[in-house]
Amino acid sequence: MTTGLRPGETPQDPRPTGNQTLPRQERVGPGTPHADNRTRSSVITARAGATFDPVGRSVATARSFVRDTLQGWGFADIVDDAVVLTSELVTNAVIHAGTSADVLCLRSDDGIRIEVADRYPEREIPLQGAPGNMGSPDREGGRGLQLCAALAGRWGVEYTPTQKQVWFQLDLPERAVGTRSAGPALPAALLPLADGRVRVAVIQIDRSGSIAAWNEDAEELFGYAPESVIGKPLTDLAAWPHTPGTSTGIAEALQLSRWEGSYGIRGADGRVSPVYASHLRVRDTDGEPSTVCLLVRDHERAVLQTPLRGSSADTTSSSEGPNSDPFEVFIGSPAPDDLDGLLQRTVERARDMLDADSAFLLLATDDETELEVRASTGLPSTRQRFARVPVEAGPGRYGSARMPAVHDDLSAVPGAVPLLSGTGMRSVVTVPLKVEGRLTGSLGVAAESPGRYSNEEALRLQFAADRIALAVESARLGELERLRRGSLSFLVEASDLLAGTLDRDQTLALMAQMTVPTLATWCAVYTIADQASDPYLSYVLHEDEDRIDGLKALLSKIAPPEPVPTPGARVWSAPSAAAHQAALRTSMRSLGLNSPTPVSSGIGTTLATAAAVGGETVVLPLVARNRVIGMLTLGKPTDEHFRQEILELAEDLSRRAALALDNARLYSERTAISRALQRSLLPPALPEIDGVEVEVIYRAAGEGNEVGGDFYDLFPIRDGAYGFAIGDVCGTGPEAAAVTGLARHAIRLLAREGFGGPAVLERLNSAILDEGARSRFLTLLYGELWPQEDGSAVLKVVCAGHPLPLRLRQDGTVEPAAEPQPLLGVLEDLELYEQTITLDPGDVLLCVTDGVTERREGTRMLGDDGLTDVLTTCTGLTAGAVAARIMRAVERFASDAPSDDMAILAMRVPGLQKD
Repeated sequence: MTTGLRPGETPQDPRPTGNQTLPRQERVGPGTPHADNRTRSSVITARAGATFDPVGRSVATARSFVRDTLQGWGFADIVDDAVVLTSELVTNAVIHAGTSADVLCLRSDDGIRIEVADRYPEREIPLQGAPGNMGSPDREGGRGLQLCAALAGRWGVEYTPTQKQVWFQLDLPERAVGTRSAGPALPAALLPLADGRVRVAVIQIDRSGSIAAWNEDAEELFGYAPESVIGKPLTDLAAWPHTPGTSTGIAEALQLSRWEGSYGIRGADGRVSPVYASHLRVRDTDGEPSTVCLLVRDHERAVLQTPLRGSSADTTSSSEGPNSDPFEVFIGSPAPDDLDGLLQRTVERARDMLDADSAFLLLATDDETELEVRASTGLPSTRQRFARVPVEAGPGRYGSARMPAVHDDLSAVPGAVPLLSGTGMRSVVTVPLKVEGRLTGSLGVAAESPGRYSNEEALRLQFAADRIALAVESARLGELERLRRGSLSFLVEASDLLAGTLDRDQTLALMAQMTVPTLATWCAVYTIADQASDPYLSYVLHEDEDRIDGLKALLSKIAPPEPVPTPGARVWSAPSAAAHQAALRTSMRSLGLNSPTPVSSGIGTTLATAAAVGGETVVLPLVARNRVIGMLTLGKPTDEHFRQEILELAEDLSRRAALALDNARLYSERTAISRALQRSLLPPALPEIDGVEVEVIYRAAGEGNEVGGDFYDLFPIRDGAYGFAIGDVCGTGPEAAAVTGLARHAIRLLAREGFGGPAVLERLNSAILDEGARSRFLTLLYGELWPQEDGSAVLKVVCAGHPLPLRLRQDGTVEPAAEPQPLLGVLEDLELYEQTITLDPGDVLLCVTDGVTERREGTRMLGDDGLTDVLTTCTGLTAGAVAARIMRAVERFASDAPSDDMAILAMRVPGLQKD
């Protein structure tokens, strides 16, 4: 919705003039012979415009816009008629015509003109011979013109090629000169209550929304010195919304010509004080606009409040006619699927009907044991919305919820209506909402003076409640069904996301991101490593990123919640209390109290953090496999509560998140164990060998949670002699790891005891067979290396079932450097032999595991021939370059990830260096 207001000016005529397109047709209501001279000849002193999207919720928003505008202009006498007509016309536009609606309010010296235009000019309204022929009042559409004819002084319809516009004018009632409104003389006991001294805060706001002036009463009421707030935006102090059902924010309200209503001001102690405000838009001699705000304590609002209603008798006589439907008279025409709009309209009409100061409506839970605050007017609603009270038992119960009740003086029965505690309301009448004998809610109105209501008012309110109970219950069930469907979709999506990762940190982030802002304003996740560990703050998220650091610092300074395994959400008050204390200390320092060096700014991060966590905070245990592994903490900003449906959804989410978090923990532990075991099966470092370049590349397949069966080793045997080995155990996992560890350590031990290559492998074969059912067969290439003084190197190798080593000569030829022999772990009696080769300067010996030669792409396999072809291109390269080129060729051979471990051992004899 977009709004605009320009008071005190004479605007251009909005009708088409000059070269603009003239209206195709104009229809004027009966009995208006001089319609063309309606308000156009009068001076228009202010206008307010708004555009509403073609959705059902826009009808309620349009009603609120017109009500706020006319009340701001001081025309409370005609507000109800204007709201009813606007509601019907906007409904025609956004519901029946399906287009956006433009609403324009024009103020002149003799009345109010309201224009409603849609984007559907082809949908003409047919001419009627008489008002009675406009259609049946029982049909869904077409009632707007009937109401215009009945209520408006003048009305008409205009068409252009781009839009259709319906307008109506309401004349102002005659008033005595100089009198806007007056009330009768009252006994002292019936006068509004106020403190010993009434303080009126006067605040001036410049065109940018920043505070330009701050008087002494403002300092006394809110605790801020002028120098600490001047130049700061009022939105830093204001807690919005003001009145339920209005969509206008504080920034928009400051742009209106006049506005009255309730909202909250966050004081220097971090707490929100409800205030009643009157805003007046002015401009100085230079034409610079600003807004003057008068604020008093909310319970003293009678000092500023403009009387908005006549007597209840007048309301009754003017609203109810012989042909009026009682439901329509009482509630108007809210969108059938707009529960919030329906409830808000209900409390406003109930307040007006009994000339009350406030009204409220609560809906019952499914088991009828509690009532939940869903709408109120004239009360600090943000503090109460979605709060719950017991119906009949327990502390803070809602007395007499199932029967009509009249309380002459709440001070004599404190706690009878918990919602009104501390609001200054004295008398109250409450009636139940029932459908087929079942309690579905409670409606109440209250006044500041005692003894205002009798059984007669209770009967009138009960009659109205009976008329709307079925509509409210139907809308509530529709909302509940939508919530359930949305909850199911939310949980399905959450389960998919949580199942898609086994990374602990990513799981924590997903938990927080799924709850903020869908379920809560901020979230903190605590984790518990084991039963002996304290909860640890692992992740913090706020819907405003600028608040995350302050929130994390605050939570780090307070003790974490107790890890109680009891399912369900429980309230945790520590963050809110700590935030308020920190805000109080910051404010005192800003005012120079208890601090030798005053702080220049009294509105800082601490105050913002206090507002961010000042509402309800709940803790849900994360229980997996019968153990509390953490806590999920959800919070709301100042004075806000969680809906029970949200808490139930959060509980379902916490169960899924706990299992996902525990799975991630188990996976991380398994991966860490596997990686540690894998590292223990490989040599910690390779020795430096004079006259021989050595390079090893090892790549484990999988995600790191399985121990591979490939291994390599290079170690000194004695002076001038080195042993090397590269092998592959069948399979992966713990059994393969056991054989790998046995092989690597046995080879080192036997070689250093002086056994030759065949003897080393024969004894290793016997050790593997001794493992029985746990044994695995093993392919192994073992050799011994002696660097020579002439720059060459002598090698003795035994190849037991392993891919043959390849020798690359300086001329580019490649040949096998050994002959194949039986693998280990299968036969008991092995007769192995070793082969001696000499590597000349520049020669390379390449040893690989079968993960290299068996690399596949579909039906193709790299094989021994492919490896030979790659090796022939490595002439003149260092050992490191040879190993790297082989690995690149293997990785590029196929696009899929490797399915087997790979080990590459390259040894090159560079020869003697010449001076």
